Amino acid sequence: MKMVSTVSPLTEGTLSIFGRLPERDGREIRQRMGVVPQEDNLDQELTVKENLVIYARYFGLSWSDAKARADELLEFAKLTDRADAKVDPLSGGMKRRLTIARSLVNDPELVLLDEPTTGLDPQARHLLWERLYRLKEQGVTLLLTTHYMDEAEQLSDRLLVMDEGKIVAVGSPTELIAQHVTKEVLELRFTDGTPDALHTLAHRTEQLPDRVLVYVGDGDAALAHMYNEGISPTGSLIRRSTLEDVFLALTGRSLNE
Repeated sequence: MKMVSTVSPLTEGTLSIFGRLPERDGREIRQRMGVVPQEDNLDQELTVKENLVIYARYFGLSWSDAKARADELLEFAKLTDRADAKVDPLSGGMKRRLTIARSLVNDPELVLLDEPTTGLDPQARHLLWERLYRLKEQGVTLLLTTHYMDEAEQLSDRLLVMDEGKIVAVGSPTELIAQHVTKEVLELRFTDGTPDALHTLAHRTEQLPDRVLVYVGDGDAALAHMYNEGISPTGSLIRRSTLEDVFLALTGRSLNE
């Protein structure tokens, strides 16, 4: 992300942004880009609106244009009623929306977002998703990093899964689910241990401490077949496969730092 935002030199390979080379055209690239860092770095001494106005001035907007742009972005971020408030008392979700609004002052073609919803409550996350989806509809390209697979599934048209710094899969969420897992997952619980016969009835099973995951194309049909074969779980859940299933299938469940 630092290389794409032109603040770190390339370590290897090639990189072109807007058809330009970062090492040669960094200033021009930054003029057309917005950046949302992982940690909010808002100016605590300024009000909400002043954070936007001052930042807009860095891009050459006049005072009047900067104030007009700030008003537009406050409305976009649902912060109009907080325009004159200081930053410090704002909730985490409000600060994040302000940081995203600030990244848009130069009307960028590309916005880099580094884990934009980490630490936010569900309501704040969903509001941010709505704002980001609106940007996509307006033709803005979003380059997003996230550890939330539901977020990746909601926002991504094209997704790269990385493990230990290496790309292990590329595609749309739908394509990755179809390629790497089954259509549905059957979650089963047993009180007396998992029957050995279960593993012979499914294409792929995964034993977890509290349940067994059975990857199937049709959960209802698979569960009915198991009952016919004398396998009776004490609890069962049928759900569709998700990007989290894809991620775990590709990277495993062990914790890698």
